[in-house]
Amino acid sequence: MNEKTQQLWTDRAAQVLPAGGFGNFDPGIVIREGKGARVWDEDGNEYVDFLIGSGPMILGHGHPEVIEAVEEQLIKGMTFFASNARGIELAEEISSAVACADQIRYVSTGGEADMYAIRLARAHTKRDKIIKFEGGFHGMSAESLMSLAPNRSQNFPLAIPDSAGIPNSVRDDVLIAPFNDIAFIQSLINEHHDDIAGVIVEPFQRLIPPVSGFLETLREETEKHGIVLIFDEVVTGFRLSYGGAQEHYGVVPDLCTLGKIIGGGFPLAAVAGKAEFMAHFDRRKSGEDGFTYQIGTLSGNPVAAVAGLKTLEILKRHGNYERLRKNGETVMRALRDCLSGVGIDHQIVGDPVLFDVVFTNTSVTNYREFMHGDPNLSSRFNQLLREKGILKPDSKFYVSLALDDNDLAQTVDAIAHAAAHMIDD
Repeated sequence: MNEKTQQLWTDRAAQVLPAGGFGNFDPGIVIREGKGARVWDEDGNEYVDFLIGSGPMILGHGHPEVIEAVEEQLIKGMTFFASNARGIELAEEISSAVACADQIRYVSTGGEADMYAIRLARAHTKRDKIIKFEGGFHGMSAESLMSLAPNRSQNFPLAIPDSAGIPNSVRDDVLIAPFNDIAFIQSLINEHHDDIAGVIVEPFQRLIPPVSGFLETLREETEKHGIVLIFDEVVTGFRLSYGGAQEHYGVVPDLCTLGKIIGGGFPLAAVAGKAEFMAHFDRRKSGEDGFTYQIGTLSGNPVAAVAGLKTLEILKRHGNYERLRKNGETVMRALRDCLSGVGIDHQIVGDPVLFDVVFTNTSVTNYREFMHGDPNLSSRFNQLLREKGILKPDSKFYVSLALDDNDLAQTVDAIAHAAAHMIDD
């Protein structure tokens, strides 16, 4: 193995890619292949994978049943820019599983789905303002890139653009609220309800679960004032449970967005919702004034649809969600025991299917509390894990069904090693 292979690729990338990468994960690591719960970089280094493609590979890489379904479809055609039976079957399965999903409309990315959900809310209500929560991630649209990751505190509900190139006029139509603050969201909606088209929220925001009554309050207040409630379930859909966060928490929105898992590793996402809102995609029902235009070259392509269908079929099998949670609980317990054992202040934030450690001695219920964590300790911890063959995002452990006893044992050992050496440092 040429130990300089990866360096050659990163050097080449630096010439043709801004910042030397795709804008996603660390550009210093170039993945060659994945199988099951493991990936290998271009130098042949092997890792237990908790990145899993930022979430889609919940079954692990190269699941044989998914591969078989994809190969069968590839022979028949890759995309048609027309309806296909597999895409219709996947829509039926999603509609049967997700409580708010009378109908769905396909797109290619979760960010597109969020953008169209916001547009539907405005089309339906004839209002302009959108409420989002500080730290909530809803893709790359102008509205979504408001107070996603502000580096300074701003008085609520004023929005802070996270990117250059966003007009000031967009900021004026986005109201920012703190996640999990029931009193604040009640007050904000009561003050601005005549102008608010929709509230978009990750019901499980990044890693932070909702406090008791928070989602219920959102549902009550939006219904009271004719505001569209949107759950961004791109991450939580088919992960927290088969019916997503709305099943897990027992709160049903008007619209939700889905992605990641429903494409089985291929580009596929969707807006799903109650028929009265989805009717805005149908000119015959909405009329010209209410029609919401949407089109996409690869929307609902059959390769992604068969991969998604097979992934969902496997997830539904008896015991798989229990096994997924058991895998996560093993890692969470190791984090808690090893870090507590060496006296490092920390909080384990999240759910067994998606979580991380935040190096702080205070609770974490919103973005600002999350930012109290020590970023240097977090970076060092992730570095030490990677040295022991554990690959994870900066602030998440994504758990997969492919993890076996050997993968988990290596992970627990790596966590113990990292905790011990953080003290040494």
